[in-house]
Amino acid sequence: MTLPRIGILGGMGPAATILLQQRVLEAVPARSDDDHIPLLIDMNPQVPSRISYLIHNRGQNPGPVLAKMARGLEASGVDAIAMPCCTAHLFAAEISSAVTVPFLNMVRLTAAEIARRVPNGARIGILASPATEKTGLYKSALSPHDLQPLFPKEASQMLGAIEAIKSKGPCPASIATVQEAIHELSQEGVAAFIVGCSEFSLMS
Repeated sequence: MTLPRIGILGGMGPAATILLQQRVLEAVPARSDDDHIPLLIDMNPQVPSRISYLIHNRGQNPGPVLAKMARGLEASGVDAIAMPCCTAHLFAAEISSAVTVPFLNMVRLTAAEIARRVPNGARIGILASPATEKTGLYKSALSPHDLQPLFPKEASQMLGAIEAIKSKGPCPASIATVQEAIHELSQEGVAAFIVGCSEFSLMS
């Protein structure tokens, strides 16, 4: 059986991309090498900063760079494209329009999955970059499912934790920040959490 070849828009950040590859590897009940899903990874840590562009209103628009990467993956023969950076999904439309193969939108797929697990009207805690709140990324994904995103009040602390993880890994201070955010949102009665930043996935 020929398995689909999946292209990965990676490097945002590099450790999160490696973690995705590891999790895909572990998810396949393979008996030999050829049972595994073929991955073609564009590990590009030079993608312009999503935070600078979306929060600080400076720097280059990452969208055209991501679209170019997607076209390169399609030209290499991938059957679908995925991206393990939540904030970069704000440029999903630009990526999708650049290629003919499917773009597996992680944010929308997560919203659909969580909607099957919680009651209508539930509050969903979002652990993510403040750019996702500013731009309504999770609101637009959850609203069609009658779900309400809820963010920690101290957005700057969440951004600081992300930047710390990018520079030195999941240090005690960044872990404490996320734990405090989980406690805060739990007190607000959220029904579930979305780990909406791939850097936070490195804590697991």
